[in-house]
Amino acid sequence: MRLYINGKRKIGTRDIMIYGHFIEHFHRQIYGGVYDPGNPLSDEDGLRKDVLEAMRRIKVPVLRWPGGCFVSSYHWKDAVGENRKPLFDKAWRVEEPNTFGTDEYIRMCRKIGCEPYICTNAGTGTAEEMSDWVEYCNLESEGQYAKWRIANGHPKPYKVKYWSVGNENYGFWEIGAKSAEEWGRLVAESSKMIKHVDPETELTAAALTDLNWNINLLDHSAQFLDWISIHEYWDGINQTNDYADYEAVMAYTNRTEHSIAEVRGLITAMKLEKKIKIAFDEWNLRGWYHPNVHTIEQGRTKEEYLYPRDKNDDNSKYTMADAVFTACFLNALNRNCDIVGMANFAPIVNTRGCIFTHKDGIVLRSTYYVFDLYVNYLGDVVLDSWCAGMESIRVRNKAGDLEETDTLDIAATSFSDRAGYAVAAVNKCADQEKELEIDLEASGDIRIYYISGRSTESYNDVGREEAAIQCEELGKYVPGMKVTLKPHMVGIIQIGM
Repeated sequence: MRLYINGKRKIGTRDIMIYGHFIEHFHRQIYGGVYDPGNPLSDEDGLRKDVLEAMRRIKVPVLRWPGGCFVSSYHWKDAVGENRKPLFDKAWRVEEPNTFGTDEYIRMCRKIGCEPYICTNAGTGTAEEMSDWVEYCNLESEGQYAKWRIANGHPKPYKVKYWSVGNENYGFWEIGAKSAEEWGRLVAESSKMIKHVDPETELTAAALTDLNWNINLLDHSAQFLDWISIHEYWDGINQTNDYADYEAVMAYTNRTEHSIAEVRGLITAMKLEKKIKIAFDEWNLRGWYHPNVHTIEQGRTKEEYLYPRDKNDDNSKYTMADAVFTACFLNALNRNCDIVGMANFAPIVNTRGCIFTHKDGIVLRSTYYVFDLYVNYLGDVVLDSWCAGMESIRVRNKAGDLEETDTLDIAATSFSDRAGYAVAAVNKCADQEKELEIDLEASGDIRIYYISGRSTESYNDVGREEAAIQCEELGKYVPGMKVTLKPHMVGIIQIGM
């Protein structure tokens, strides 16, 4: 297979925010995850220092919070100030202590060095409550909420730029679900009030690949919106936890771009492509395991609906399949950088996250190292490239049917701030090396940073690291040089750096 790269033809410059993340008040993501007061590994604010350092290493650019489904019955005012009271979280059916709220979240973002991105309550909440939250965060001193922030010890406004009106309010599972018509009107009125508080905010609202929903949303609200939000979990195992195997995951890689293509088409048809970008602000290969909650018939006992969530923390399930899929999706985001400006891996800590916490430390799962590769070794200018002689492999999807998928998934880049090129190359083959011949007018050293593991089932756990970044120096690059890609490998090939 021969890769042709046109170094002078740019698709666009990717926004660093496509490598964003997400954290929700679900299971151990916040409490016992990033926020663990009393743990010797936590700082004076109760934040886990090892988790913060891991986030900084992958340069988390933006962190979406507090949900997710949690937000649709969350009232932010209950979790600021001194007089906080525990409440029952009706989304996840647990007690929410409210000890981690807006001020703690902003403090965490500042320590990470990332942009905060707040998702508001459009379920049981109101347009006024949403705009009050913006007052608390962004106004200098006007009104009771800015004064409340100051009284809470934060004299300077937080200047939160990114806000989302609601979460998945199109879904029956969401508290406060809306019809398409209801949604368009609520988003318009909420956005209007938020913009009246702070016109510099950038707003998004929940959408999906549904024509009627999106037309209603954009007809009512396009004048206020900067983004349109979509979510996807390809292996939807919320009720069953029956993981797709490596082959089936490779079949899922055929569908990494379908949501982007459909929403892009609608935005373009409505002549909004220069105003509104896509925020793919919740995504992961696998849905979170939370049986008997997002169902009409609720689980009666905690053994039915709560304790099974611990199975999300089985590190042996986060293998090279997750890593390869994650890399293929990040390639898709790069290739669509002209329309996708933000994405948020869901979540970053615990559950299906790339960082796992235990009382004595953390485990960096295979997906963590994919973000490490893309953030720290890939370029930001996406180039036109094509692969001649692309081979395909036959894989059996989760339904048991055979599909063909390209053997390799590739994105070619250069750098806006320095010379050189970097190619993201993913080999989906489970057990075969592949050679990639690179046709590029360049010179200098060539090296490859990669993760692969000994098998498709390689994973990381406490005292066990089978999938971590390795580097091989390949000598001097000459046009037409062949690079060997190991089986089930995610690699970044750097040339001329």
